[in-house]
Amino acid sequence: MPSNNLLLSVQGLKVRFRTSQGTLRAVSNGHFDVRQGEIYGIVGESGSGKSVTALSILRLLPPSAHIAGGNILFHGTDLLSMDDHQIRSIRGKRISMVFQDALASFDPLFTIANQIGEAMLVHRKMGAGELDKHIVRLISSVGIPEPAIRKDQYPHQFSGGMKQRAMSAMALSNNPELIIADEPTTSLDVTIQAQIMELFKDLTRRLSVSILLITHDMGIIAEVCDRVSVMYAGFVIETSDVFSLFKQPKHPYTRMLMGSIPRLDMETTSLASIPGRVPNPLDLPPGCVFQPRCHYAADICTQGMPELLDQEDGTKVACHRIQRGDL
Repeated sequence: MPSNNLLLSVQGLKVRFRTSQGTLRAVSNGHFDVRQGEIYGIVGESGSGKSVTALSILRLLPPSAHIAGGNILFHGTDLLSMDDHQIRSIRGKRISMVFQDALASFDPLFTIANQIGEAMLVHRKMGAGELDKHIVRLISSVGIPEPAIRKDQYPHQFSGGMKQRAMSAMALSNNPELIIADEPTTSLDVTIQAQIMELFKDLTRRLSVSILLITHDMGIIAEVCDRVSVMYAGFVIETSDVFSLFKQPKHPYTRMLMGSIPRLDMETTSLASIPGRVPNPLDLPPGCVFQPRCHYAADICTQGMPELLDQEDGTKVACHRIQRGDL
């Protein structure tokens, strides 16, 4: 079970991109906390700001982006106030990342051992023999068979699932406290997805590492996460423990999202759809960003974006009508 010790706290994060068409508001209210030893999920449609939020934590945004506001506190220290040297001492050591495309993340010209070893030597000094033994242990720990042989193979000799496991081994190489996993099961078949998710659960149990899991898949959220934030158009609109979210989603978007997903525990003849499309982040609608697609929209919903406020059951929701008590 996760502890109540706070590891990471993202507060009011705002990220903007400069484009030829104007300012793109990628993230407007990133807000969530990750505790030690838990798997925390961020879920939302493509373009909701999930990956930008993840990249902001490690300060890996492209030059066209800038952080316009907010704080990212790691053990109470703001990562956004650190200089380049300070953030490099955190990145890859205390916080590491499993990127979305494992194939593109490995250099095809170097062996798996070369690339895992390079990640380790950035942060520590080790002799060749000690390094080799540690790499074998790492590869074995993520379930890759015959690690002493596989470590000297090249990325093209690994299947998609094995590449993702090797990427996880690299992320673990410096004993991090937090792993950020950005869509780690993209392009994997469902059997391999299940294996990778089981690996993540095992890592939290065995090593007490925390995982921030970025995904668009509600099934993955239900399977592995302890708590979750739902993002829409750059805003966190609901946070909850996973059980409560699936039992009684509160925000209209989350309700409609749940209604569009087939469920084995419910009989239905058809699935609901969400009308319209995600708004253009260059031109967000006035008021609540979801109100143009919302079945429950009222006049108050055009009068400013609602704050993400605490509810009596410990969840948080950003919805004018819920806060007014008529939904």
